[in-house]
Amino acid sequence: MTIYVALLRGINVGGKNMIKMAALKNMFESMGLSRVKTYIQSGNVLFESEKEEEVLRKQIENKIEVIFGFSVIVVLRKAEELKRIVSNCPFSADEISAAEAASEAESLYVSFLLEAPSQEGVERLSTVKSENDEFRIVGREVFLLFPQSIRNSKLANSLQMLKVPATVRNWKTVNKLVSLISEMEEG
Repeated sequence: MTIYVALLRGINVGGKNMIKMAALKNMFESMGLSRVKTYIQSGNVLFESEKEEEVLRKQIENKIEVIFGFSVIVVLRKAEELKRIVSNCPFSADEISAAEAASEAESLYVSFLLEAPSQEGVERLSTVKSENDEFRIVGREVFLLFPQSIRNSKLANSLQMLKVPATVRNWKTVNKLVSLISEMEEG
């Protein structure tokens, strides 16, 4: 069995696309997925399955639309992929510390893409002039460093220039998901 993490885009934000985590957990279990756990209201679901990623992703998206009445993008990552993301952050500890010292909020984020962006998409995003914000693309992830804040970042508001569906999580959440994966592996 493979441990997956489903990252739902745009649920429970600003009173839109509301889904209670208990209902989401029940939906995943009704699909025959095992050891289902949710983490915080932003739509993070850990589970086990023997199915392939793309098949699962489409089934989950379809089921959400049927049960909850709206469509959302679901990005899946296997446990090993999430661990690799955490252990291979392209920003140094010094860069992260400096950004966090300049900000009162989280500074490091990861944008999880459905697929790796095209070279043209990367070039489009590279044209965004954002004061101190930085990004590094590694495969299907965009690592984002915001020394001021993600809230008013031109870079954060320009990620759609990659033309790849995505969802963003802060570094604290990504690390917590890896911790929950470790608990699942031990148990």
